Amino acid sequence: MPNLWDVVDLPDRQPREKGWGQKVVAIWRWKNELPAIYPEEIFYGKIPAGRAALMSMDYLRMEHYPKHHRPLGECSALARKIYDRLRLDPLTTSSLRAELNMTMRPERNRFDRALQELQATLNIARRNSLEDENDTWVPFSDQYLDVVHARKENEI
Repeated sequence: MPNLWDVVDLPDRQPREKGWGQKVVAIWRWKNELPAIYPEEIFYGKIPAGRAALMSMDYLRMEHYPKHHRPLGECSALARKIYDRLRLDPLTTSSLRAELNMTMRPERNRFDRALQELQATLNIARRNSLEDENDTWVPFSDQYLDVVHARKENEI
C-alpha cells in the first residue's frame, strides 16, 4: 500500500537539527487534521501490526473493519478496563494513563500495549477534532456508528 511518508516531499531532520524535522512535523499534524477536516472520507487508526494508517472510509467500511474488528470480549483485561473508562467520556492518553495509575514503567508499557490493542481491534478511535491538542480517545462506535451498522447489516 502507498504510504504518506514515501510521497511527502519535505526534508527529513538534518544533522544537528533539533526536534523532528519538517517531514515528521507535517505528517504528524496531517494524521490528525485530515480525518478531522474530511471525516466522511478519511480514517486514521492503528492496523494490527500497531502501525498508524490513514485510509479511505470506503476501505474502512468494506475491507478493514470486517477483517480486523474484534469484539471487546476478545481483548485483554486491561484493554477492557480502559474501554470501560472511555465509555464514560473521552480522555487523552495522558489523562487516562494517570487516572488508571499507569504512568511508571512497567505499567506504562502495559497501558500502551492495551491502548494499541483497542485501536487495532477497532474498539476505540482517536476523536476527530481540530480542537484536540492531544490524542483523545472515544469508543469506535461513538464516532463510526455507520461503519459498525454496515458490518451488522452485511452479517444478516
